[in-house]
Amino acid sequence: MFDRLFGKRPAGAARGGPLAGLSVPASAGVVSCRVLDPVHEPVRRAEFLLSDTVGRKVLAGETDPYGTALATVPAGEYRLAVTAEGYTPHHGSAVVTEGGHTGLGDVLLQIAPQPQLPEPGDWEIDPTHSQIGFTARHIGLARIHGRFNSFAGAVRIADRMERSAMHVVIDAASIDTGVQMRDDHLRSSDFLDVGAYPTLEFYSERFTHKGGSRWAVTGALTLHGVSRTVTLDTQYLGIGSGLEGETRCACRATTELHREDFTLTWQTLLARGIAAVGSSISIDLDVQIVPKVTRG
Repeated sequence: MFDRLFGKRPAGAARGGPLAGLSVPASAGVVSCRVLDPVHEPVRRAEFLLSDTVGRKVLAGETDPYGTALATVPAGEYRLAVTAEGYTPHHGSAVVTEGGHTGLGDVLLQIAPQPQLPEPGDWEIDPTHSQIGFTARHIGLARIHGRFNSFAGAVRIADRMERSAMHVVIDAASIDTGVQMRDDHLRSSDFLDVGAYPTLEFYSERFTHKGGSRWAVTGALTLHGVSRTVTLDTQYLGIGSGLEGETRCACRATTELHREDFTLTWQTLLARGIAAVGSSISIDLDVQIVPKVTRG
């Protein structure tokens, strides 16, 4: 395996140890470590980043299934950052010498404190500090990036977060890809048909904690008159304060839609040779919520 990745064993190379069979350029060295959790189990797919002394990224990667990170880099001084979901980041340093192996040993990650959850009660999406965006692809062509400019949403936080609920309504006509002619076409009966289906709606009563700051929010998305179950892969970012001192919470979420699930097949367009949007559409949400104000 190492022969295929790094070349044949050089003459005089050591036959034992972690670098057996590894060919290293004369001006370079090797740095390695093993990333473990608090009970000394390996952390797979932990991200590691090596940067130089002025902060420029030199190399980045992920640990293997055994928690091991191994990198060949030019000789020099480096800063190491190791991060993994649900753990406190680790920062260290390493000096790599020409032809040498800098073994950093075991990097023990500690469980990160859970971010404070919002207080139970009624909250609403702050549209000024939120965004609902999407990325689609022309068949055989480049990606199209867009967003919906008009939407509203309410979130009811329960005593147990898992029992919370949310309802989001999006104005279909507010679709915006930055090209007026394309947006008009997307609003037409060929695509979203906003005259017949003026809104997209998402309603969820299922919040599932996936560990760390990750949550799965599962609910029904109604688009083009069709409802389908959709799960938002959500990262909860915690609680903060706005410029006027108001409490607000933030999260990021992603999901992928398949337009055929919502009867958006557009076969007549394809039959006429018109390049339509690809079958998969990626949705990206950046959302901030604030306590709902009761108006008398």
